[in-house]
Formats: sequence, C-alpha cells, structure tokens
Amino acid sequence: MSGDEAPAPVVAEAPAPALGEPMDIMTAVQLVLRKSLAHGGLVRGLHEAAKVVEKHAAQLCVLAEDCDQQDYVKLVKGLCAEHNVNMLTVPNAKTLGEWAGLCKIDSEGKARKVVGCSCVVVKDFGEDHEALHVVQQHVKA
Repeated sequence: MSGDEAPAPVVAEAPAPALGEPMDIMTAVQLVLRKSLAHGGLVRGLHEAAKVVEKHAAQLCVLAEDCDQQDYVKLVKGLCAEHNVNMLTVPNAKTLGEWAGLCKIDSEGKARKVVGCSCVVVKDFGEDHEALHVVQQHVKA
C-alpha cells in the first residue's frame, strides 16, 4: 500500500432512529434543514429570512432560543405570526448554524469553525421524506 492513497471521505449524517421507533423532533429538524439546504431552499439570517417571509414564500422558520437580542426575537416572531408561517425553536444558535451549513467539515466528518445562526427559514423542503412528516406533525400539534 502506497502512502499517496487518499482516505475515504466521511459524510456527516444524523444518527438514524432504530426501526419502529419514532424520530425525535430535533433529529427531524436537522434532517429537514439539511435536505432544504441541499435543494437551495434554506435562507439564513434575519435580513434574508425577513425578505422570504414578506414575499409569502416561507414554509417554516426555525429560531434559536439562546438569541440574546430581544428585538430580533420579537421581529421574527411577529413576522411569522403576521404571515402565518409555522415556527420551531432549537436550544442553541451554534447547533442551528451547524445544521444550516455554516461550518467546515473536517476529515473525520466533525463540524469545525461553526458560526452561530439565530434564525433560518425554509422556503423549499426539497423531496418528501419521513423527517419532513415528523416536523409537519409536530407543528400541527
């Protein structure tokens, strides 16, 4: 074996739930955000999110609970309420940033240099999948 062989690429995937067990909401949100990012249907940040919501193109808004800017939180919640956009919260902005693709993935598949993100909006879910159904059921409840 020569030393110039490249290691096999490692793809970071969310852990799949065991068969028969329901998917938890955070895993489902992570998968939905990754799919919509892959299909170009995810916008990140307040400015872009507000534009998409105002155009009535938003399907889902995800807000980080640890956002310390109260005006930011009020604006996002108000826009979502005014335009009837479903909204979910996640505990951490760094986690949301990682799920929204605001990071570098190292050779082991671990996220590095994660940038926090307080708000993302899904304008296109991409293809239909189980995680999307879990998120839609959670939002309806």
